[in-house]
Amino acid sequence: MKAKSVKHVLGLSGGRDSAALAVYMRQHHPELEIEYFFTDTGKELPEVYEFLGRLEGFLGQEIRKLNPDRDFDFWLKQYNDFLPSPQTRWCTRQLKLRPFERWLRPMLEDGTTVYSYVAIRSDEEYRAGYASKHDNLVIKLPFKDAGIDKPGVLEILDGAGLGLPRYYEWRTRSGCTFCFFQQKIEWVRLREQHPEAFEEAKAYEKDAVEHGSPFTWSQGESLEELEQPERIAQIRADHADRLERMRAKVQPNPLRPDSEPLDIDDLYGQAKGCLACHK
Repeated sequence: MKAKSVKHVLGLSGGRDSAALAVYMRQHHPELEIEYFFTDTGKELPEVYEFLGRLEGFLGQEIRKLNPDRDFDFWLKQYNDFLPSPQTRWCTRQLKLRPFERWLRPMLEDGTTVYSYVAIRSDEEYRAGYASKHDNLVIKLPFKDAGIDKPGVLEILDGAGLGLPRYYEWRTRSGCTFCFFQQKIEWVRLREQHPEAFEEAKAYEKDAVEHGSPFTWSQGESLEELEQPERIAQIRADHADRLERMRAKVQPNPLRPDSEPLDIDDLYGQAKGCLACHK
């Protein structure tokens, strides 16, 4: 009787939690042959690629790149030049989930049982977006099972000598440079850190608005409005006020010299966005 084949996969976003899970699985389950993959939209921060390179060095193996067969520009046209938004997350669906599903489909249909390891921490709620759509696809949550929370993730990365991706110095999330889940202060910092990426986002936005898109990248204003000097000053002042109020409530964070939280969204009390990109 033919033995059933099994495959283990772990998706990396270029973010903190999925990288820590890769390290954890390498250290605690070396008996498993895990294939690590990254779905590359082509619009990632350069810091993401740099961090993935360092992670490859630790893992001692190459991270498979799942490049979408149709890029952001193709799908933008398919959606009538309407920008993706929190209401219509077509970028995650078409550029992240679709390539992953296309990669696994032949294996699943051939009867292979695929175990997919997802970096949901013990201090997070499990989200239905990672529910399996196939009987042969089994979702595993090692951090949930082991009780590993955010401090535990940071300890894993520090212990491996990796630390945090460099973009955490100024931004919370990985994923596309023009992620619509960015806070206003993160758009300001993107303009400072990667002005060419900010200009590209502005060009996409201008074209989309001209085609009738109801969405701008940042809620309530265009990037052209957001980058005006008086508006930037206002955004900075608002961010400083929020930090000051936070400092009055919690102990300073030694990992951040300005006591900014590791997740900027924690400061603003909003959703963290798509897990396929952000984790």
